Amino acid sequence: MAKGLLGQKIGMTQVYDEAGRIVPVTAIEAGPCVVLQVKTAAGDGYEALQLGFATKPRRTVNKPAAGHFKKAKSEPKRFVREIRMDSAAEYEQGVTIGVEALDGVKYVDVSGVTKGRGFAGVVRRWRFSGGRASHGATTHRAPGSIGSSADPSRVLKGTRMGGHMGVASRTVKRLAVVKIDVDKNLLLVKGSVPGPNGGFLMIREAR
Repeated sequence: MAKGLLGQKIGMTQVYDEAGRIVPVTAIEAGPCVVLQVKTAAGDGYEALQLGFATKPRRTVNKPAAGHFKKAKSEPKRFVREIRMDSAAEYEQGVTIGVEALDGVKYVDVSGVTKGRGFAGVVRRWRFSGGRASHGATTHRAPGSIGSSADPSRVLKGTRMGGHMGVASRTVKRLAVVKIDVDKNLLLVKGSVPGPNGGFLMIREAR
């Protein structure tokens, strides 16, 4: 089976390992995923499976997308991503892949979109220490100087300032697989993963 899946973060909990120690885990609903398209080196230049996860209403898709899903004999999917593979030719369009695809995998890389934090200042966004908190100080959380005046007479690109924080693609690598529940399509991994509860995730076998 494919060593990669799409899923949805359920939340965090804790379980006991064989030695009786508490292990913090993230519960992920991994699959079932429908193979919407098989991409091969001969036809597309690379090997990959296009997977779809989580059904959405037919009225929400346009005609080109509806035709794409219909070709795979699948209902429209909310989350569609490609999983690169060494050989995708052994799979067929329209087949369903469940969490059993990760059977035997010990470590996974999990990709998601981080929580949105809105507009954040430099203390929260970049961990600036801020100004003095003593009597008479007036710049507690201000960014301070952002560049020189006469030369180059501009703010350099990449200067750390306040702004939109979060909603960024992030990957956490080599998370240990604690448990796989095939009946419930449930995957438990040690530690935390990006994004809020209910956020969509890409799960791939760690190299």
